[in-house]
Amino acid sequence: MAIIRVKNLLIRTYIGFNPEELINKQDVIINLEIDAEIPEGALEKDEPDGIYDYKKVTKRIINMVQEGRFKLLEVLTRNILDLIMEDEAVKWARVEVDKPHALRFAESVSLQMERKK
Repeated sequence: MAIIRVKNLLIRTYIGFNPEELINKQDVIINLEIDAEIPEGALEKDEPDGIYDYKKVTKRIINMVQEGRFKLLEVLTRNILDLIMEDEAVKWARVEVDKPHALRFAESVSLQMERKK
């Protein structure tokens, strides 16, 4: 098993349902853990043939989050997880999304979801 981790992906989006949240983008911090199949041939040849493209999925996540509007952290997190799980090579994934300064005396609020095929 090999876990790919993308750590502290910082993106601005519309997140929340309070009046000011509907008109002002806020930061979210995304952490991903992805267990994807690694073909033996790729390991033997040191070539990317058939390897899971974490750069491609990260770009798709960035685009979806930047262009989207989300009232609930739960929906944003689930949408990211759904996008990751579309790839047949992915066996398991965990997504955590932090919303900094969501609560007055807390550094952030985060939500974590995971799924297994």
